[in-house]
Amino acid sequence: MLCIACGHTIRENAENLFDKNTKYELVKDWPQLPKGFLLGNPSGIGVDSHQNIFVFHRAYRRWVLPCPPDSIITSPTILVLDRNSGKILNQWGQNLFIMPHGLKIDKDDNIWVTDVWLHQVFKFNHDGALLMKLGKATVSGNDSTHFNLPTDVAISSDGSFYVSDGYGNSRVVKFSATGKYLFEWGKKGNKPGEFDIPHSINLDAKGNVYVADRENSRIQVFSPEGKFIKEWDNEKSGKVYALAFDKTKMNLVAVDYQMNDTIPKGSDIFLFNFGINKLSQFGKSGSYNGPLCRYHDVVMDDEQSIYVGDILGNRIQKFRKLSNHQASSD
Repeated sequence: MLCIACGHTIRENAENLFDKNTKYELVKDWPQLPKGFLLGNPSGIGVDSHQNIFVFHRAYRRWVLPCPPDSIITSPTILVLDRNSGKILNQWGQNLFIMPHGLKIDKDDNIWVTDVWLHQVFKFNHDGALLMKLGKATVSGNDSTHFNLPTDVAISSDGSFYVSDGYGNSRVVKFSATGKYLFEWGKKGNKPGEFDIPHSINLDAKGNVYVADRENSRIQVFSPEGKFIKEWDNEKSGKVYALAFDKTKMNLVAVDYQMNDTIPKGSDIFLFNFGINKLSQFGKSGSYNGPLCRYHDVVMDDEQSIYVGDILGNRIQKFRKLSNHQASSD
C-alpha cells in the first residue's frame, strides 16, 4: 500500500492525482497469460490511446555478458494486453530482435523500441509495420549514424525524438521527425549533464527531457535543447531504472532497484509532482508484501493504474489506485 501527501503542480488547471489519502494495491492474477506461455524479461512497457498495455520482452533470450548473442529471437517479442483482464490481444515482433530493451508509444500510436545488441532504434505503426530504423545492425559507434547499446526513446509532440544512448555512449541524441540527426549532449561521468547509463527517457508537458541516470542513482532534467535544469538524487535508495508521466505529463512515476552487494533487495515505485518533488514511494520499503522484484520499466494509464516490468521474476505487475473511500476504510 501507498499513502501520498498532497502535491500541487505549477500548471494551471492540471489534475492533482494524489492527496494524503491516496493508496495503491497490487492487482492479483494480472495478467492472464495462457498456460505454458513463455514471458521473457519484460524490458519495455507502454500504453496506447486505447489503454492497451504493450510489453517488449525477451522470450527465451537471456542477458549474457560480455559476449552478446548473435541470433535473432524467432518468437514474438511484443505483447498487447487488455488492461482490465490482462489477456493477450495481439503479439508480434518475431524474427526482428536480438536483445529487446526500451519501448515507447507516441501520440499517433506508433511503437518505438530499442535493441541494445543490434545497436538500433525502430519505429513501427500500431500493427507492427516498420516505418523507420536508425543505426547500423550489430555495429556500435558514437557518431550521427551509430549507437552503442541504446536504451530508450522519447517522442516530442512535433514528431522529433530523443534517444538515450545508452550503455556504451552515455549521451542523449535528438533527431528530427524524419530521423535526421540534430544534436547531442552528455558523456560518462557524474556531473550535471553527464551520465552513467542513461537508461530511460521521457518528456514533460513543456517538452523538457527527463533522464533516468541509472548508475548515478538520479533523475536529470534538461531543456528541449539539452541545457541542464535540475536533478533528483536517489543515492539513499537505489539505482533509477525508468520513469514515465501520466496523461497530463505533469505527474511523474519512477522505479529503482537496490542490491546489497550481490543480494537483491528489490524495487520501489516513486511518485512525484511537477518539478520532480517526491511525494512518496512504495514497494520493498513499504507495506507491499508481494514478490521480490527488479523493475525495469514503468507506465501509467489514464485511470492512474501503474504497470511495471519485473526482469527478476519475469512478470508484469499492475497496481491499482484506490478511491479515497477505499483508502480511508483500510
